[in-house]
Amino acid sequence: MYAIIRSGGKQHKVSKGDVLRVEKLDKKIGEKVEFDEVLLVGGDKAGAKIGQPVVADARVVATVVSEDKSKKIIVFKKKRRKQYRRTQGHRQAYTAVKVEDIIV
Repeated sequence: MYAIIRSGGKQHKVSKGDVLRVEKLDKKIGEKVEFDEVLLVGGDKAGAKIGQPVVADARVVATVVSEDKSKKIIVFKKKRRKQYRRTQGHRQAYTAVKVEDIIV
């Protein structure tokens, strides 16, 4: 069984046991998180349940595993022949969660 959830403005396909990186959440390590915005549930005998926009009474329960920052990216801007150069770095914060259960 799998589900497609919306978190942090992005959509993620998850199934039980998956470890997933989502936008930073205000939870501590070991706490439970429930994702209520389930867009689709599928992979079982009954077929796929598609939400309009979300599946009613469906949720994904997960546990926070870790919090960290992703790899640094370099933002470089340049205008040729104008002596203009700017360099900036960015590290996006994320929360890693492990999917415990998909409840329909």
